[in-house]
Amino acid sequence: MANPQPSTLPDWLRHQAQHRPHAVALRHKRLGAWHALSWHEVATAVEQLAAGLAQRGFAAGDALLFVSHPREEALLLSLAAQWNGGVAIPLDPHLSDEALRAVLTHLAPRFVFAEDDTQVDRLLAHEGLRVIDANPRNLTPHPHPAVTDYRTLAIPHEGGFASVAQPHDDAFALVRLDADRQLVAQRLSHATLAQEAQRLVGTEKLGADDEAFAARAFAAASQARYLIAPWLLSGFRLNFPESLATRDNDRRELAPTLVAGTRETYARVAQLVDDRLPGARSWRRRLINRAQRRQGGPLLRVLTWWFISRPLREVIGFSRTHAALVIGPPLDGTTAALFAALRVDVRAWPDTGEWRRIEHRREAPAHQRHAADGAAEQPAY
Repeated sequence: MANPQPSTLPDWLRHQAQHRPHAVALRHKRLGAWHALSWHEVATAVEQLAAGLAQRGFAAGDALLFVSHPREEALLLSLAAQWNGGVAIPLDPHLSDEALRAVLTHLAPRFVFAEDDTQVDRLLAHEGLRVIDANPRNLTPHPHPAVTDYRTLAIPHEGGFASVAQPHDDAFALVRLDADRQLVAQRLSHATLAQEAQRLVGTEKLGADDEAFAARAFAAASQARYLIAPWLLSGFRLNFPESLATRDNDRRELAPTLVAGTRETYARVAQLVDDRLPGARSWRRRLINRAQRRQGGPLLRVLTWWFISRPLREVIGFSRTHAALVIGPPLDGTTAALFAALRVDVRAWPDTGEWRRIEHRREAPAHQRHAADGAAEQPAY
């Protein structure tokens, strides 16, 4: 009898680990070197992190807030929270103190992941939080009793640690500032993410041989929809750059086949192209300008491709890209024309979902907020 179709993100992770255990699932860069994890290693790490969270009181319905750029530790811990039937809430680490206070007041999470000491200290200013410290430089663990070092969280569990996630449970809850600088939020269930991922995988023809690049500044909502869920469904390799400062070099080194970003991401890459071109009167500049305006005959187009467009695609790390996605608002005219001249077909995918405004409310005293854990663990939008 055939196994049923996976229905949650942990189910898809387990599916990949069973069918492609030794294939590379995840790569991240540290101190200039790439480190890889297989699907079996990713599933084992998530299962052990889930056991560690459970031992510390994290249960179905709980929320784990992430004050971090996208990074491999945050990804594994997000899946661990979902493995336990909880919800992962990625948050922009640059959010103001006032906005962070509003988020904490509204969601009342007991567990928070922080990417560095600055965020740890910032979160410890709020009572009642259990902070998981990424400790990326592997320093002496933080002395505060409410802080757990990420490296000590995982617990080997004999016989495995079963997932309790259900298809219609919330996998991710997303919070951001809208155009009016107001906090808005939405939820994404496992079923919704799987359905959207299947559509993207089919439309963009993504498979296990693809390489995806996760820019650290990429919006959290789009990470969940357009990278994490498709990664789990299709089994491609997901790559994290070392830092914002190295992301362009890292992308050029990898030459990913899938690149997903915002309009601002592509505008910044377009500026890199412009910086590499010589002055306005040079023949290279004139050729690319004509290509942007779609001028010239077949011979000129061939010359432009071999002498301008092809080398520039390699410089920006798009030499192998067949799926270039812009999430949310489409490219502006100038950026779109440049990528068209480079023969990179950038396709727009909407930032869909129902965003609801978070109403500011006065923070309740700590003893009231945590008098009944069950109530505090269920954020309501």
